Amino acid sequence: MTQMPPSRQSGESASFVLFPIGKKRFALPAAMVTELAREDEPQTFPHTSPLLVGVLLRRGRIVPVCDVAPVLIGPEAPLRKFYLIANRSLSCGDEWTAIPVSGECELTQAEMLPVTGQLPGYVSGLLALQEEIVEVLNLDQLLNAEACL
Repeated sequence: MTQMPPSRQSGESASFVLFPIGKKRFALPAAMVTELAREDEPQTFPHTSPLLVGVLLRRGRIVPVCDVAPVLIGPEAPLRKFYLIANRSLSCGDEWTAIPVSGECELTQAEMLPVTGQLPGYVSGLLALQEEIVEVLNLDQLLNAEACL
């Protein structure tokens, strides 16, 4: 499972990477993010995983590309320009996963607030930034934590 940052005392901030998908921004804990890469055409193959759109070869590793935009903002997601590559810790070892994003990412320090209201299970917390509330994602929940390939 993807490791989330340990619980923090109230008022303690942590580092997060903010990334846009369409007009909305989301966040992952910075410790999970490996790099931001220019978009490249993923290699496709027959499969039954709904969010998997192909794989990339990156730094000698095969990296699955999972398009989470339809889940996060719906089927009318705009063109994505970059890949945010995140490290996931699975039972069979670590795995990089590429998430197509719409624009530049941003590193920020913020206190992760608990989820309030009725948000999907893949939202692990909230960041209250100057003029917006950003959902912190649990990548495993979002991708439905499939078995190791």
